[in-house]
Amino acid sequence: MAPRVPLPINDTVEVELDGEIVRLRRDLPLASAMIEAGDPLMGRSVKYHRPRAAFCLQGSCGACLVRVDGQPNQRACRTAVHAGMKVERQNVYPSAALDIFAATDFFFPRGMDHHTLFVNAPKPVHAVMQKIARQLAGLGRLPDPRETNIPEARSRRVDLLVVGGGPAGLAAATVAATSGLGVLLVDEQERLGGSLVADPADGLARIDTLVAAATEAGVEMLTSTVALAYYAEERIAADAPLGLVALSTGQGLVLVSAGRHLYATGSYDQNALFVGNDLPGIYSARAVGRLLVRDGIVPGRRIVVLGGGPYAHALTDALLRGGVEAALVDGVDEVIVSAEGHQRLKAVRVMAGKKVRRIECDVLAVAALPAPATELVREHGGRVAWVATVGGFHAVTDAQGRTSTPDVWACGDVAGFVGTEAARESGMRVGAAIAGAARS
Repeated sequence: MAPRVPLPINDTVEVELDGEIVRLRRDLPLASAMIEAGDPLMGRSVKYHRPRAAFCLQGSCGACLVRVDGQPNQRACRTAVHAGMKVERQNVYPSAALDIFAATDFFFPRGMDHHTLFVNAPKPVHAVMQKIARQLAGLGRLPDPRETNIPEARSRRVDLLVVGGGPAGLAAATVAATSGLGVLLVDEQERLGGSLVADPADGLARIDTLVAAATEAGVEMLTSTVALAYYAEERIAADAPLGLVALSTGQGLVLVSAGRHLYATGSYDQNALFVGNDLPGIYSARAVGRLLVRDGIVPGRRIVVLGGGPYAHALTDALLRGGVEAALVDGVDEVIVSAEGHQRLKAVRVMAGKKVRRIECDVLAVAALPAPATELVREHGGRVAWVATVGGFHAVTDAQGRTSTPDVWACGDVAGFVGTEAARESGMRVGAAIAGAARS
């Protein structure tokens, strides 16, 4: 695995990883830096203690949770490497590489129902089993004791709150702000751009263009800001309308009351179904794109891309242009039936018709159809519907982006996966419709 050449010493910092000092590239997301260093293992699964590594690298899958500086369950894909940080892999005993509880996976190959295990055993045996189960349940330990000063929550009122800083959200916010609306755009990632950060063609250049346009239009943009939930029954002041969105920022909680809400929350990367699909070395295709485009990392030497859509082809072409040995499995005429490996991916078995062939690889990039991120739309009362060809449940909107809830709008992939360029066009259209509604 990467790196292909040693990193310059001045680009790295010392990090304590499970009690050992390692050098990782500074300011990279921790998960990316560990992949670059050739050590992608993040921990073990709760029940069967199977090896776990990052999958989506966008903070959605929960596969890269680690303990950082005494705080459990931190997303390694959103935690920047800094000098002296203390990182511990979770749910491992005695170590991530050699975990004795991994024997559970061997002794229960068909699965284990822990709710009924030892129920009919003698009471002392059952009591011991329950005590062990309680010790093993959960993920991580409580935080180390430390003084924490929680800042007071702040309140904001804005004309339009846009949640999501990808191509759809940036385009919509720009159009709305140009019309004179006060627009606050928030995104949970440290960098704006959404799925454009994984675009191997010109993603970063397109982000710069969109952000520059939004800045010129007067859009206020907050990154590393998570929209936690919409509370329909709450208000920030007696004279404010009911309903607010709670934002978690690095400076505390912000309660936002908005005249209109626009959700451009994008979509979640999905895995494919085959035996062994949770092995370290199996990533979403957009995660591999994020490593390449955002972080400048080639995660492996022999990479298989699974998928027949435009992004799978673009990623494969980018890998080949970069000198990587890459192969494309379209997922239709050829399908992956299993992955081989113990701690890491070693090979995949591919079926075409009745013939099965084996491809050695250290990375599999899964370009499955992403699933729309509809949670906030649902909380706001917006209707969703299932259409398999656009990723499953998606926000139902009219042609102008209105949801079934008044003054709530949606654009881009949350209304059905469409890809980056169509998402940008959707944002422009919906931003104009919001501006028109505000004038009427």
